[in-house]
Amino acid sequence: MMEVREFQSNSEFPKFLDSNDPLGHFRQRFCIQKSVIYMCGNSLGPASKDAEETLYRAIEKWKEEGVKIWSTDNNKYFFYSRELAQLMAPLINCDPEEIAVTECVTTNIHQVIGTFFKPTKIRYKIIVDDINFPTDRYAIDGQVRLKGLDPVEVVKVVKAKSNYLDEDDVINAMTEDVQMVFLPTVYYRTAQIVNMKKVTEAAKKRGIVVGWDFCHAIGAIEIDLKLLDADFAVWCTYKYLNGGPGSTAALYINKRHFKMLPGLPGWFGNKFETQFLLRQTFEHQEDANGWQIGTPTIFSSAPLEGSLRLFQEAGIQNIRKKSLHLTAYLMYLVDEKLTHYGFTIGNSRNDTKRGGHVCLEHNEGYRISKVLLDRGVIQDFRDPNVIRLTPTALYTSYFEVYRIVEILEDIMKGAAYKEISTKKTIVV
Repeated sequence: MMEVREFQSNSEFPKFLDSNDPLGHFRQRFCIQKSVIYMCGNSLGPASKDAEETLYRAIEKWKEEGVKIWSTDNNKYFFYSRELAQLMAPLINCDPEEIAVTECVTTNIHQVIGTFFKPTKIRYKIIVDDINFPTDRYAIDGQVRLKGLDPVEVVKVVKAKSNYLDEDDVINAMTEDVQMVFLPTVYYRTAQIVNMKKVTEAAKKRGIVVGWDFCHAIGAIEIDLKLLDADFAVWCTYKYLNGGPGSTAALYINKRHFKMLPGLPGWFGNKFETQFLLRQTFEHQEDANGWQIGTPTIFSSAPLEGSLRLFQEAGIQNIRKKSLHLTAYLMYLVDEKLTHYGFTIGNSRNDTKRGGHVCLEHNEGYRISKVLLDRGVIQDFRDPNVIRLTPTALYTSYFEVYRIVEILEDIMKGAAYKEISTKKTIVV
């Protein structure tokens, strides 16, 4: 991607950027509806032709083979986690055997907390924050209760300041009674990137287990787990990875922990060699696949194969570079055209601290977001005042970014949002 940060606010400039975009051709492989500007990849990525192809290939195999699908193509679908891990590993720089593509995020959180939370009389607390997506906290509280402990006494909450987490506050909270730290890499509301290296190194120096939630990070930013050397991580695949609604999630187990037993053992975590001997004693597969629980969900995983091949082709470094450029351009246009209407930017402008989405704030954010939806701009709203806009490297054009700001200008000039009810809908 060319390094153009001398942005211009005229309508010809985004056309110039699009005509010089080396990733622009990937847009043609996504199923974006006409008259729609899709800006919600931070919540659910759109379908791609590549994902559609690998899904229908799996369906055809089922139609043709029935139960023999498990042994066809060199047992591809039986060992699907391994194949998908090969494609996913470059996105987070780890060994493929450290990844299992399995279950959903919340189940995987239960799995890793159930595995790594080993409370003693001296070390028994888990550090979390107060602004993360709440399912992480629900799972942690549940696992604490399963240990016969009280979450009020065990879960140590580091409070954010103005919706931003200060890494020094986390480190200062690492007292001698802390056994684990579990935090998100990118925050869903503010797009803040946490300094994982700083937190992880501090935790390891104190003998504290550390894990990360990559849900709003993987596919949007570069992650280096070999450098980080965290103990575990979890993530979904339906946001930036475009795996489809509720597509199969994934987890990472550092290879130095392969001999640990999973907190939630299941038959698909058994050694492959003895799995169909159906013994009553669990024999742990000593890699991340040992943390699988049940039979692979093929139709929830197959679209991910096609999508990951797109990432392999484009390269995560190139994707991140364009993402930063797109979000910088959007913020520039907001500054130039929308500030006098009361809009502000709620995320960091620092490239090292900003994830893949822009947090556009306005006191009438909810009603404005509903008008945007009516006008074909697919985005979402988060309380109390944030419109999340995600120009995504693989399928968003620069001209679409420009058009969004034009549409927002028109909405504000005509005060169209005043006609919208303040009663909120369930999802978007």
